[in-house]
Amino acid sequence: MTRSHRPITILLVDDDPDDRYLTQEALKEGRLVNAVFEAVDGEDALAFLRREGEHTNAPRPDLVLLDLNMPRKNGCETLAEIKGDPDLQSIPVIVLTTSKADEDIFRSYDLGANSFITKPVGFDSFTQVMRDLSRYWFQIVDLPRRDHV
Repeated sequence: MTRSHRPITILLVDDDPDDRYLTQEALKEGRLVNAVFEAVDGEDALAFLRREGEHTNAPRPDLVLLDLNMPRKNGCETLAEIKGDPDLQSIPVIVLTTSKADEDIFRSYDLGANSFITKPVGFDSFTQVMRDLSRYWFQIVDLPRRDHV
């Protein structure tokens, strides 16, 4: 549970169903997340965040985990729209990708990413990264309260 003892909500944005499943499992191992919602690409993520279409009742996430390489609207395009939208820009966005390219790291931070994490190869390593991510973002950092947005 967070320092403020409120439920934690994550929006996981990744086009690969296996990666979404592994991320969900790794987050469960951390035992800090109450709800994880999924979006399959950037367009789906923005509809969720803006509560459009089938997402009219979507909760505002505390954190977005965003893959870079996706069809329709990639991670960089999605990140730029989130950070350029006054209603969404305060939501922390963590780029979670297989890329280790310096250009992706620089571009992500230039667009406003709060963190850039390269997915480790093994499940145990990935679980440890998710545990550390959860601890940092939900036990150490103070996040904006959703009822004030």
